[in-house]
Amino acid sequence: MTLCALALLLLPSLTFAQGVRLKDLANFEGVRANDLVGYGLVVGLDGTGDGLRNSPFTEDIMSNILERLGVNVTGEQFRAKNVAAVIVTGELQPFARAGSRIDVTVSAIGDASSLRGGTLVMTPLNAADGQIYAVAQGSIIAGGVVAEGEAARVVQGVPTAGSIPSGAIVEREVAFEFGQMDKLTLALKSPDFSTAFRVERAINTAVGASIATMTDSGTVTLDLDAADRRSPSHLLAQIENLRIEPDTLARVVVDQRSGTIVISENVRVSRVAVSKGNLTLTVQEQPIVVQPNPFAEGETVVVPRSTAQIGNAPAVSLAEVPGSTTLSDVITGLNALGITPNDLIDILKTIKAAGALHADFIVM
Repeated sequence: MTLCALALLLLPSLTFAQGVRLKDLANFEGVRANDLVGYGLVVGLDGTGDGLRNSPFTEDIMSNILERLGVNVTGEQFRAKNVAAVIVTGELQPFARAGSRIDVTVSAIGDASSLRGGTLVMTPLNAADGQIYAVAQGSIIAGGVVAEGEAARVVQGVPTAGSIPSGAIVEREVAFEFGQMDKLTLALKSPDFSTAFRVERAINTAVGASIATMTDSGTVTLDLDAADRRSPSHLLAQIENLRIEPDTLARVVVDQRSGTIVISENVRVSRVAVSKGNLTLTVQEQPIVVQPNPFAEGETVVVPRSTAQIGNAPAVSLAEVPGSTTLSDVITGLNALGITPNDLIDILKTIKAAGALHADFIVM
C-alpha cells in the first residue's frame, strides 16, 4: 500500500479524533434565522404564465397591482399569458440589519408551465408575527427547461421554481438585545448526556471558570456574569470553535427501496449463527400453434404449454458470529460471500429479531 493510500485511509479517523466544532453541535439561544413568506406576481414570461380562467387569484393580484400604479382596470377582461402568481420564501439571518440583502426562492402556485425569463414584482415578505421584514424584487433564475410540440412534451428539472440571489432587502430588524443577556442557553442538535457533559467540561476548561452547567441531555446553560468578558459575543467567539467529540447512539438505518444501509460506530453484535437460503420459482410459457390440414375444415388453435420448476439455491453456510463483534466486521464477511444488499437487510432484520443486534434498527 502506498503512503498516499494509507493517508486516505487514516484521514477519517484523524478528523474525527479532532472532534467537532461546538457551533456545529449546538444552537445558541437567540442566534437563529426567521422564515419569511410572501405572495407576489411574476411578469415578462414568454407565454408560459397562468391561464387566468384556471387561476382567478392571478387576475386579482394583477388588478390590485395595476390599481396601485394608477391604472383603472375595473370591469376589464384579462387574457394575459405572461404573468404568474407565485409564493416567495426567504430566510432572515440572525442579526440581519436594515438594508442588507437576502436570497429568496420563487415558486409558481397556478398552472404556469415555466418561470424562466420572468421578473418578480415588488413583494413584501412577512414573518410569523404578520409583520413585513423584507421586500423582494428582481429577475428569476430558473434551472428547468421545457421543450414541447404538437404531440410531445419534455421537461428537465423544475422550471416552475427559481431563485433570486440577494433578491430581497431587509426593511425591519428583529428586536433582540443580545448584548444585554446575563445567561445563555446552548441547545444540542442531537441531545445526549455524554455529549452535553463534554461540552460543559470543554467550555469550563477553555474559559478557566465554572460558567457552563449541563441542565439536561440537550441543554447547557452559560453564566455570562461569571465569564468576565466584555460581552456575550466575545464569549461565543472564544468557545464556538472548541473541538468536542460527540457521542452517538448505536443505530442501523436501512432503505429497502434502494438497498442503502447506514451503520453508526457503536453498533455491536452478540454471539449468533447466520444462514441465508434462496427459494426460486421459475415459470416458462411456450405456446404451440396447431394448424389444420390443407383443405380441411378446421381452425388454427394455440395450444398452451407451461413449465414450472422450483429450485432451492444453495444457502450460505451456517456461520457463527462471535460476541462483541462490530457490525462492520459482520457485513464485510457477508459481502465476501456474495450477499446482495437486500439479502443483507433481511439478515440484519433477523439478527435484530433474535436480540443479537444491539442498536436501534430503523427501516425507511
